[in-house]
Order: sequence, then C-alpha cells, then structure tokens
Amino acid sequence: MRRIFVSSIIKAPTEAVWHTVRDFNGMPGWHPAIRDSEIEDGRAADSIGCVRSMHMTDGGHIREQLLALSEIDRSMTYRILESPMPITDYVATLRVVPVTDDGYSFCEWHAEFEVAADQESETVDTVVNDVFQAGFDALKQRLG
Repeated sequence: MRRIFVSSIIKAPTEAVWHTVRDFNGMPGWHPAIRDSEIEDGRAADSIGCVRSMHMTDGGHIREQLLALSEIDRSMTYRILESPMPITDYVATLRVVPVTDDGYSFCEWHAEFEVAADQESETVDTVVNDVFQAGFDALKQRLG
C-alpha cells in the first residue's frame, strides 16, 4: 500500500476554503485538471455514497464515491471507483484546518492506494503534483 501526503497554507479564511472544496461536485470550479463533473443518479453532492463522474481536461474519465463528509472536521473522504491511473484501493481525505494565529487555512490531502512497482514512481508523481499540489495552487490563486 502506497501512502502519500501533501499539505499547503492557503491565505484565506478556513470557512471560504472549506465552502469551496466541500462541494463534492464542485471541482471543475477550482481544480485545473477537471473539465466537468456530474453526480450520478440525481443524488445530492453531500450525500454519503454519492458518485461523481468527472471528465478531465486531458480527456480522461474518473468516477469517485463520497465516503465521509464532516462539517466539524472540515474533511471529506472519497474512493476512486474508475480511473485512467493504474491504481486500486485508492482512498483519499481532504481536510481544511484553521491557522489560528493568522486566519489562514492549513490544507492537507492524503491518500492510500495500490500500484504496481513498475508504475509507482510515475503514478505517485501524478497524484502528488498534478492532483493534490495543482489543486492547492489553484485554490491559492482563487482564494488567496
């Protein structure tokens, strides 16, 4: 099992950052790699178990299921059901925490997944840089 962790400080109030990322169907509005997203079966985007179907800007398609959403912890956990990446058993959590001395936000995004050894380096690089860090960088531009 491969584990990765990426964190960032976003110079915006925690409530603003959380309001942006908590919408399970809202990634096209802030993540540069996501072209569009739709919640399947007409379910609400904050309904545990709902599935989002996303098309990426590079033409790829990914389906993810919301496993947990906590307003108290300002966190969401989801798993990948289908992906162009060579991974299995992918579960990730995105969390937003206040930085109390300056009013900014500490964001962390971590994941665990299985990947073949010969594809591990490239896959980890993609998740760390093209998914997690690219998302944080876009949030900084949008909110910071």
